[in-house]
Amino acid sequence: MDPKTKIDQLTDLLHQLNHAYYMDNISKVTDFEFDMKMKELESLELEFPHYKRPDSPTSRVGGTITKEFQTVKHKYPMLSLGNTYNEQDLRDFDERVRKVILSGNDLISESKETSSQFSIFDQGVTTHNPQPTTRNRYEYVCEQKFDGVAISLTYENGILTKAVTRGDGVQGDDVTNNVRTIKSIPLKITALNLPDEFEVRGEVFLSRENFKKINKEREDIGEALLANPRNAASGTLKMQDSTIVAKRQLSCFLYSLNGKKLPFNTHSDSLEALTRWGFQVSPTFKICKNIEEVMAYIHLWETKRFELPLDTDGIVLKVNSFIHQDQLGFTAKTPRWAISFKYKSESAITKLKSISYQVGRTGSVTPVANLEPVLLAGTTVKRASLHNANEIERLDIRIGDFVHVEKGGEIIPKITAVEVSKRHESLVKVVYLTHCPECGSELIRNEGEANHYCPNEKGCPPQIKGKFEHFIQRKAMNIDGMGSETIEALVNKGIIKNLADIYDLNHEKLSQLERFGEKSVSNLLNGIESSKNIPFRNVLFALGIRFVGLTTAEKLANHFENIENIAKASVEQLLEAPEVGEKIAQSVVQYFSQEENREIIQRLKASGLQFENEARPEAESNTLEGKSFVVSGVFQNFSREEITEKILSNGGKILSGVSGKLDFLVAGENMGPSKLEKATKLGVKIINEEEFLAMLG
Repeated sequence: MDPKTKIDQLTDLLHQLNHAYYMDNISKVTDFEFDMKMKELESLELEFPHYKRPDSPTSRVGGTITKEFQTVKHKYPMLSLGNTYNEQDLRDFDERVRKVILSGNDLISESKETSSQFSIFDQGVTTHNPQPTTRNRYEYVCEQKFDGVAISLTYENGILTKAVTRGDGVQGDDVTNNVRTIKSIPLKITALNLPDEFEVRGEVFLSRENFKKINKEREDIGEALLANPRNAASGTLKMQDSTIVAKRQLSCFLYSLNGKKLPFNTHSDSLEALTRWGFQVSPTFKICKNIEEVMAYIHLWETKRFELPLDTDGIVLKVNSFIHQDQLGFTAKTPRWAISFKYKSESAITKLKSISYQVGRTGSVTPVANLEPVLLAGTTVKRASLHNANEIERLDIRIGDFVHVEKGGEIIPKITAVEVSKRHESLVKVVYLTHCPECGSELIRNEGEANHYCPNEKGCPPQIKGKFEHFIQRKAMNIDGMGSETIEALVNKGIIKNLADIYDLNHEKLSQLERFGEKSVSNLLNGIESSKNIPFRNVLFALGIRFVGLTTAEKLANHFENIENIAKASVEQLLEAPEVGEKIAQSVVQYFSQEENREIIQRLKASGLQFENEARPEAESNTLEGKSFVVSGVFQNFSREEITEKILSNGGKILSGVSGKLDFLVAGENMGPSKLEKATKLGVKIINEEEFLAMLG
């Protein structure tokens, strides 16, 4: 079979499997079989890049770097909706709709000209003419108002060609490369009788579950936590590296269809068509025959919405018939046939008793408000996060103040304001603490960061215990039989003072712990022994180097192969590794510059932990034997890591930096000018990706 036909077959098959998995919840093949087919397609596209299709499922993994997002004008303006928190406003809205539809006349206003410009009919939608007996009957569609980022998707001949953010409603940013990584958004539609071109709109979101995972990872590496899923989704869509976007696992619900000569009478018809075409439409929408059914829908979802995988803050009410929508028209900014009802965030007023400060593993200090217990959204709230010194300053909060408390995203309690009218004149302004509440060290605040840090990482108890807890966790050394209580007991008794001490534990030392019997001792020692088989990437992550998460640890392990190469690497050499930026590189250099850290690693190595990769990639050939390479920049068809693996599997060698010993610099786009200049000066041969592929034959 010729390569083009094979690429087409694999592309179509993977689209079918993706649709079955993400839209129909059906796994037609195992994960292994799917991954093998994806790797086969990636390999073919690498070998024959001119046959790669624009809708290739390999774009789901990202790899594109976007330095600037182009501003694009919307073909159909993305208008905002009027909001209300009052049910009577909805009844008034219904009365206005009823009067216009029963009159049979278009609504006349100063904005009629603007209205017709954006009307459904002027967008080219054609509908069947309803019978006179049904013309005055109207109904609504109620939908969840998802708390995400509005997106417009354009499809041409069934293929996704453009994705644009809402922006100001008239124009937004082109984020197509990032949106292609969202697995619930089809890259290609294969349904019959599709319009040549159409646009769908929806809400890109980050599920609560993924939001928690991301924050846990950020906590692990000492990064500031993300505020909420909505802001996280918005920030993710504007990231320059689509590979990172893919890892965030965004999703999208679609709720609107625009185009010319679309054969639908109603909004609900178009939603059902979107579902048939393979788009993810939330099944929570409902056709309501009258305003009473609308009210019933609102009351049902007031609490039921918390069962959904993402945040919502209300419902959207739309007149269903496109003829009625056109009859109602638009104001200058909003449609008259739709309105959003927002649920009031449950709030309470309570007294601020005190502020305590928590110290994390990386020394980050987080202020916490201790409150008079208050009932909020069905739970008793006693504490709320104050985030950092900036937030305390913004709120102008004082001990003894009465404060307004809400549940941010309906999950995390937060203080939204101070009830100044209840403030006693004797209360004094809160001054952020200057020294660590645990060890007394003077706090530092790095330029450009909101958080304060305790620098005493070797002697601050929460930091010491936190490092041990990080080391033993499942994603790191995964030591069974050792939990937080055991660590605290071992640290308090002085039995373990650094990570290497864990591997010196024995029956005699563990027997000193209270309520730690023979079985517990045996389980823990077995867990410690088993951890010696944990791969190098997990061991590197377990060391707790600031900003080095599991993914970065894996990239470093693959790039440098062993701990010695990482330890002696310069900042410039570290920047050669995939996904390593200046901040990470500086942190790694600082970590290995400390004699104590190097000694701990030597002890861990002597204990039998894995500090090098087990094996190189499976050999394909010896074509590149005796040749050395440095890979830099961004490539069209594969990542730097994939090129590195290709070099190693064909007998080549990867160097950590440009030097006189280097044979080839494989240069992609956006490569650093200093590296290019150095290679040119030293006479190193510079090749592009096509020339590299030619070397492989």
